[in-house]
Amino acid sequence: MKILDIDKDVLLKPLQAVSGIVERRHTLPILSNVMLETRGTELNLVTTDLEIQIATSAKLNKAAADHAVTVSARKLQDILRALPDNTPVTLDAQNGRLQVKAGKSKFNLQTLPAQDFPRLAEGGSSTASVKLPQRVFRELLSLVQYGMAQQDIRYYLNGLLLVADGTKLTMVATDGHRLAYASTTLTNDVVRSEVIIPRKAVLELAKLLEDGEDEVEIQLLQNQARFIFSGIDVVSKVVDGKFPDYTRVIPINYKTHFVVGRIVLQQALQRASILSNEKFRGVRWVLTADSLRIICSNAEQEEAEEELVVAYSGEPLDIGFNIVYLLDVLNNLDTEEVDCAVGDANSSMLISVPGNKDFKYVVMPMRI
Repeated sequence: MKILDIDKDVLLKPLQAVSGIVERRHTLPILSNVMLETRGTELNLVTTDLEIQIATSAKLNKAAADHAVTVSARKLQDILRALPDNTPVTLDAQNGRLQVKAGKSKFNLQTLPAQDFPRLAEGGSSTASVKLPQRVFRELLSLVQYGMAQQDIRYYLNGLLLVADGTKLTMVATDGHRLAYASTTLTNDVVRSEVIIPRKAVLELAKLLEDGEDEVEIQLLQNQARFIFSGIDVVSKVVDGKFPDYTRVIPINYKTHFVVGRIVLQQALQRASILSNEKFRGVRWVLTADSLRIICSNAEQEEAEEELVVAYSGEPLDIGFNIVYLLDVLNNLDTEEVDCAVGDANSSMLISVPGNKDFKYVVMPMRI
């Protein structure tokens, strides 16, 4: 049975949008598949890993027979990618197989019944709904997502806290060693609602969101978060847990601080990191009047030292950090300068942007 005739690129674009969450090998084989569903002049595509579900659609030039089938998302994507641009493609379903025909090429793929495809259940009534430009939401994600933990036993750290409160949308990520905070102002007023979005969903959203003014609608449900943008519908379960009180982590009374060029600091750290200890990744910051010395050494007794002129007038300070945590924040900011506020050798450092209260990054010290 012929399902549809379609241009390769018309099918490939929505398929790429939904296939990022699909694992190649899964204990449940149908989770490696994409569901293709034709209804009149619309082709719907859905994938899920039981935690996240992504759906999108493509418009067809002519009506197709109503049909639904699931087939390997990655294999179909790889086949379409390997075909020349603007190639017409025909999809035929027969005897548990999907035949993909393009010119003189034929590919027979195994299918599984569409009725066996698991859909995420509806997440209950909405607790908050906000809209903002995709560009702004994507920027917020990039400012904090690198701070998420990876496979931490404290599972609530393996995600990102999203808080909608009044006219403010806040995101926070922490792995217990550093914390990234970013916020923006909303055009609508919402009742306070907060969820922890799992790491995989955050990384997928960062890939799918566009750098434009088109809106993303965020619906916070009782046990899900939903993101609707550019014809894509992403639904994610939320992490069930209590996120740490980030307001207690962010220092508010540091008197000593200095402003430094972001790129100058970033490049000095990158050079010094070449000789940092590969296991501990430590870097010493030695602050004296108008001077910041950056020192890295390793187990082979090799040492790198960089010196920057900074307007520092506090007590001399020798403090250690994980150099990766410092480079993460500098790599994800796009400002000209950063403001570094310090306490003593046992206190965290607060990195912010001069004149901007909407971004804060806290990094804990380490013994070197």
